[in-house]
This record gives sequence, structure tokens and C-alpha cells, in this order.
Amino acid sequence: MTTETIWLGIGFFGQALFFGRWVVQWIASERTAESRVPVSFWYMSLIGGLITLTYAIYRMDPVFISGQAIGSVVYVRNLVLIHRADQAKSQSPSQT
Repeated sequence: MTTETIWLGIGFFGQALFFGRWVVQWIASERTAESRVPVSFWYMSLIGGLITLTYAIYRMDPVFISGQAIGSVVYVRNLVLIHRADQAKSQSPSQT
């Protein structure tokens, strides 16, 4: 197996994970019969984006690099907001 083949595999894996997030979102929405974006969507976005960013860096593609790098900031920010909201819910007194 050549280095190029391994990098192509990494690139395709990142893209597959990145695409898979839409399947997760679709299934979550169908289950509740309304639009939902589960937390796993953001994790898959981040991990798939970072793997794809790694591939783009290997390819030295500035367009691809900038798109994936900026996207990763958005995914991290959404995860931070979600976790802050979860912490606030767990710290607030329950209403009975």
C-alpha cells in the first residue's frame, strides 16, 4: 500500500464521517417528527472536519484548508454552547 493510497483512505474516511452526520440528523428528526440536531451531529462534524482538514493540509489545498478550519471553529463553539446549557440545567434547582 502506498502513502498516497493511505492518504486517500483518510480523506474518504473523513468525508464519510462528515456525510454520516446528515444521516444521524435525518434519523433524529424522523423519530420526533420535527427538525432536530442531536449532539452527535456536532461531534461527527468536528471529527470528520478535522480528519478532512488533515487530508487538506497534506494536499496543501488552501481553499479546502480554510473551509475545514473555519467549520471546525463553528463545531467547537456549538459543542461549548450545548455543554454550558447542560451544566446550567443540572445546576438549577428542579421545579416540582
